[in-house]
Amino acid sequence: MDFDDTAEEAAWRKQCRDFLSQHAELLPKEVDLSQSYWARPPSAAESSAYTARCRKWQRTKYDAGWAGLTWPTEYGGRGLSGHMAGIFAEEEARYNLPFGQFAQSIGMAGPTIIAHGTDDQKNKYLEPMLTGEQTWCQLFSEPGAGSDLAGLRTSGVLDGDEIVVNGQKVWTSSAGEAAHGMLLVRTDVDQPKHRGISYLLLDMTTPGIDVRPLKQPTGRSEFNEVFLDNVRVPLDCVLGGINRGWGPILTTLSNERAGIGGQASYVADVIELARRFGVAADPVVRQELARLYSIAETMRFLGYRVRTATSRGEQPGPESSVLKLAASRRLELMGDLSMAIMGPSATLYSSDAVFNGFWQNYAFLGQWMSRIGGGTDQVQRNIIGENVLGLPQEPRPDKGIPFRDIPH
Repeated sequence: MDFDDTAEEAAWRKQCRDFLSQHAELLPKEVDLSQSYWARPPSAAESSAYTARCRKWQRTKYDAGWAGLTWPTEYGGRGLSGHMAGIFAEEEARYNLPFGQFAQSIGMAGPTIIAHGTDDQKNKYLEPMLTGEQTWCQLFSEPGAGSDLAGLRTSGVLDGDEIVVNGQKVWTSSAGEAAHGMLLVRTDVDQPKHRGISYLLLDMTTPGIDVRPLKQPTGRSEFNEVFLDNVRVPLDCVLGGINRGWGPILTTLSNERAGIGGQASYVADVIELARRFGVAADPVVRQELARLYSIAETMRFLGYRVRTATSRGEQPGPESSVLKLAASRRLELMGDLSMAIMGPSATLYSSDAVFNGFWQNYAFLGQWMSRIGGGTDQVQRNIIGENVLGLPQEPRPDKGIPFRDIPH
């Protein structure tokens, strides 16, 4: 397979570089990880400043026609293929720019609304995502329904032209700042668990919503638990139809897994860390560095496969699960290896640590989130086994029976 740019792709890459060079600064050749936003828990002021930078850059792209590259042109995008969007992402990563605030809106909610939404929903929600004016959160997981998402128990009861929602969600990123949420509720307990779910587009300012931050091992509070007490949601906020939420759910999850895989590799930085501690020539360290490089390259080529699928107009399929699983393994190895390289210094924290604690926070403590968020490693292996390898499904005693009859 030829991975060199075609003439068309080379021309597009030049356009990307020209645009970026006019609006941003290249990263220095040696990035100081101690100044990374992920090195330590940010103060409230630092967090607000980072969000403002994200919104400003998103607005800059929107005003210049560079936001939502793969979105259809009628919804503010450029209608480009996944390959072309990937080229822009490669070039964008070379610049000193903020990332991460719009993955759930532009990367998940937007594609799901485009695929399943009504014209009114598209007109209402899509443009504020692209401008950076509004962000979204994902209200999927519950205390008793994470890996088995279809086991969710948050209820949605029809009352006239509204749905009254009661329940609890957990591990919700950015719930405190989001304008809207992708909310899953159980609207029919007499149907099997996959067929009684509705997908709602929730205004996060609706009365009855209580967002409570959860403290993480890193000291951050990126996740929240959300309590919904008699929250009334208009019927025109139902996506895909009452009791027909599973299709939109799969669209959202597939885009989420593909996005999780699209992360910086930091392989060169781990190599530099080994040099700094004088262990770059150690054969065991070199073996693990080679393993880390191999996983990063695997992710790069899997990313090409996801781009190919989207370029054909297809939703990301099981390959996004393979990519997500590889991303989890990369961060796990990076965390363990960086701790081993630093030795006793790895026990230091924050301002006393090497690079302000970047490796402890981002890689070592962050690996557990990567292995759980967006579907656990075990869930990804099930998807790969059943949908790629054709292995038989495990017996499911609750399959096909009404949700109300499933023991809880």
